[in-house]
Amino acid sequence: MGLFDFISGKEKYDFDTLPNRRGTKSLKWDVGENELPMWVADMDFAVAPEIIEALQKRLNERVLGYSIIDDEWRSAYQGWWLARHDYEIQKEWLIYAGGTLPAIDSIIRKLTSPAENVLLMSPVYNCFYYCIKNAARVPMENELAYANGDYSINWEDLQAKLADPQTTLFILCNPHNPVGRTFSRDDLARIGELCEKHGVTVLSDEVHCDLTEPGVRYTPFAAASKSCERISASIIAPTKAFNIAGLQSAAVFAADKRLRHKISKALNSDDIAEPNFFGVQGAIAAFTKGAPWLDALREYLSENRKFATEFIARELPQVHVVPQDATYLMWLDAGAYTQDSAELARFIREKTGLYLSCGAQYGKGGEKFLRLNIATSRALLKDGLGRLKEALKICPH
Repeated sequence: MGLFDFISGKEKYDFDTLPNRRGTKSLKWDVGENELPMWVADMDFAVAPEIIEALQKRLNERVLGYSIIDDEWRSAYQGWWLARHDYEIQKEWLIYAGGTLPAIDSIIRKLTSPAENVLLMSPVYNCFYYCIKNAARVPMENELAYANGDYSINWEDLQAKLADPQTTLFILCNPHNPVGRTFSRDDLARIGELCEKHGVTVLSDEVHCDLTEPGVRYTPFAAASKSCERISASIIAPTKAFNIAGLQSAAVFAADKRLRHKISKALNSDDIAEPNFFGVQGAIAAFTKGAPWLDALREYLSENRKFATEFIARELPQVHVVPQDATYLMWLDAGAYTQDSAELARFIREKTGLYLSCGAQYGKGGEKFLRLNIATSRALLKDGLGRLKEALKICPH
């Protein structure tokens, strides 16, 4: 059996038994005793034993000194993207980054000037807005079109905003968070064509790419067309799929030599190009030994999504589950209950202890939505859904 072949992990990996994360300085679980956090994009599952073993081996060296980036790290990324995503990343395209958000911060400041527009497809990951505003740039929103309970790209609006000479960078979330959808190759190619026409660079955040539904493949933005490859840089990492975000380990790749040079300069100038002692080893282990665990995880998440969707349809018919094929973050249309999801999320937490993300923080178009993290045990998922039902039953609307 090949290195990246599917191996059923239902017997080998136990996703029903969770580590106790209360009192462990966990951002997600720093909550009240009776509260259940299902908000931030952090899974409750134990990390793949293959990764733990690699990190333990590293720790057993008993010296936590400076590390280097070598061809083993590059080959791990190259091999994974070729085998899993049918895209060949050249070795020289890869740049180490000490985390996805630090890389985004740095790239925004290097590729744009103060007061220029950075385009986003809203509703979208809220930290993009912070990165843009902290750099004194202007977030410009191309709101996804929402009709009949599903999303599509508003092409007319997108083209108009790309044509604005103040728009110089487009941050794409592929797959999209929080909408939870992969973009088709045709849509990505059309985005690339429009961006190249108007001289706009694309920064594609692809950290959720390995969390698609079983049988669904995402298309890397750079793979969609030669235009896409020419005008883009992509951020990739094992951190979301393998639940190792605390290692702050990522990579940026760009095919264009000049763009890659600028990004390398930016990351080095901001001192985030030095490898994390554990981050390098964690990435190598994930991409060379983690395939069986990931495939078992995706099956478990798919079953969780199905369970949650059926529960909501049966018990909460006024809540609409937006169709998704990626991420472990369910996007719930609660418009029958509120047009102010921040207030609704506060109410749910106050009454039941269930802590969800409010859609309003993801920008224009998210005002009536809630985001539910289903990357937990089936038992806790049932608990969370029960709390949601309890809260909405007494919610004034």
